[in-house]
Amino acid sequence: MAPGEKIKAKIKKNLPVTGPQAPTLKELMHWYCLNTNTHGCRRIVVSRGRLRRLLWILFTLVAVALIIWQCALLILSFYSVSVSIKVHFQKLDFPAVTICNINPYKYSAVKDLLSDLEQETRGALKTLFGFSEIKSRKRREAERSAWEGIRPKFLNSVPLLFLSQEERGKVARDFFTGRKRKVSGSVVHKASDIMHVHQSKQVVGFKLCSNDTSDCATYTFSSGVNAIQEWYKLHYMNIMAQVPQEKKINMSYSAEELLVTCFFDGVSCDARNFTLFHHPMHGNCYTFNGRANDTVLSTSMGGSEYGLQVILYINEEEYNPFLVSSTGAKVIVHQQDEYPFIEDVGTEIETAMATSIGMHLTESFKLSEPYSQCTEDGKDVPITNIYNAAYTLQICLHSCFQTKMVEKCGCAQYSQPLPEGASYCNYQQHPNWMYCYYKLQQAFVREELGCQSVCREACSFKEWTLTTSLAQWPSEVSEKWLLSILTWDQGQQINKKLNKTDLAKLLIFYKDLNHRSVVENPDNTIPNLLSNFGGQLGLWMSCSVVCVIEIFEIFFIDSLAIITRRRWQKAKEWWAQRQPAPSTQVPRSTRGQDNLALEVDEDPPTFTSALSLPPALGTQVPGTPPPRYNTLRLERAFSNQLTDTQVPDES
Repeated sequence: MAPGEKIKAKIKKNLPVTGPQAPTLKELMHWYCLNTNTHGCRRIVVSRGRLRRLLWILFTLVAVALIIWQCALLILSFYSVSVSIKVHFQKLDFPAVTICNINPYKYSAVKDLLSDLEQETRGALKTLFGFSEIKSRKRREAERSAWEGIRPKFLNSVPLLFLSQEERGKVARDFFTGRKRKVSGSVVHKASDIMHVHQSKQVVGFKLCSNDTSDCATYTFSSGVNAIQEWYKLHYMNIMAQVPQEKKINMSYSAEELLVTCFFDGVSCDARNFTLFHHPMHGNCYTFNGRANDTVLSTSMGGSEYGLQVILYINEEEYNPFLVSSTGAKVIVHQQDEYPFIEDVGTEIETAMATSIGMHLTESFKLSEPYSQCTEDGKDVPITNIYNAAYTLQICLHSCFQTKMVEKCGCAQYSQPLPEGASYCNYQQHPNWMYCYYKLQQAFVREELGCQSVCREACSFKEWTLTTSLAQWPSEVSEKWLLSILTWDQGQQINKKLNKTDLAKLLIFYKDLNHRSVVENPDNTIPNLLSNFGGQLGLWMSCSVVCVIEIFEIFFIDSLAIITRRRWQKAKEWWAQRQPAPSTQVPRSTRGQDNLALEVDEDPPTFTSALSLPPALGTQVPGTPPPRYNTLRLERAFSNQLTDTQVPDES
């Protein structure tokens, strides 16, 4: 080895081993602790004394644990949101207001369609309560006396049953025949605290079966009122589902009949400012400020004088006695592009009362994924919107139920819009749709249909907080002249003198113009998250991003390289041990096989015969190398001759 190579090898041997060149992980960790910028690791190596080293190991491990814990909290809080509430005072758009009469259709217009149903209902009431007619309506026709001797159609299809607690689940008595019949299938009890029949341990219900009558269920009610109304409502929906839409609109109340007077923001209005909205269970409803002409009314002041004021004609004499049990109207406040769910969130208005509804507007903005599961417009929800309105959670739930109804029962439920290509349920085409509807409704309430898990809340929506107050209207001192003038105003629409039980006054207004916005904002952003990570690393370990990269290189790349190299060396050693050891004994041969010069002759060779043999393959004849002539030169002992010892030239 050359002298320079020896020096390099000696220097390399004395220098510390770095990175993956270290033979063991211990030496790699030792080198890392000596050269890293994280002070805790360096103190572990350079500290003198076992106690100090143990303390520094403990401090370093605690710091690493705190860093991991704090960084985990930062990651978990990255998808959290903070809510900020902003209040603005500004001119506000007035919401859409939908008003419906609680009674959907005039009784005089539908009595021919419902005559058979009402006759059987009164017969059931006679059997249950012991009276044969309802005298709360003088105008109504007397109860027909043909109840005896006929075969009721509705009681046969859905029989009303009378059960006692001792017999519940076993035997029930039929209302019409009085005979006892065996109750097969499940018994679903719908408790009620309104009224207990006969103040005894007896309940009323009706029985529903599937198409093949193999699966039946008996629905019982502790209140006879609820049982009769539910039974009547099922048959009512079946009858009205077969009536054309135009005919039902004509049987309900017109805008001129419902609206007696109208004022908005101090300006007079009339039926032309309302748009028709037909609801299956509430008949003709009318929406004010529904963006009929692409214009939205607004108000610049708060208070009852600057809102909507209407007087409604309820016409209690035209009420269906079995379908509704209260008198008045329903009102709902909603956005212009939102579907009015009167039956779900409508506010009832009493007759002979002035109902004042003060509003506060709250607008909410939620963050979508990954912060929440809300949807922007409902297009990413796998439910078809069957309503001609903007997406809401209620629309999704009702659309999901109606779609499941069409899939499982073959027809659509009457109180909701029709999906494409479907028809409403009726006895003629679907004789046992009621059983399927009740089963599906129970599954929906128990969240077995999957609608609640699929439907999501909208990310942005407006909500009006309503404050309702009541006052007697009209007062006793103003009743005479006020009713007389209103009767004169409505002389073209009605032919009778109005009384206060036929009227209801409604006032809807903004209490103030404070617009409250609830906005969700992300707690953390990517720059804030990285900044927080850097702060935790610098606080606990005096470390930076470069130190993190260094740790990743040492603990993952270099450590993996050392482990891989050691495993490879062990594998080579294991393979070498499995190979057989080479033989050191050379076999003797009596005759040369490859080299002719090694052939043994019988006679010993002579000098002359030896010269005639060819030389051995691959052999060289040794020779004497030429002399090095430069060694024969005479070298001077000194490079420069002294002046006093120089020999002068002879020339």
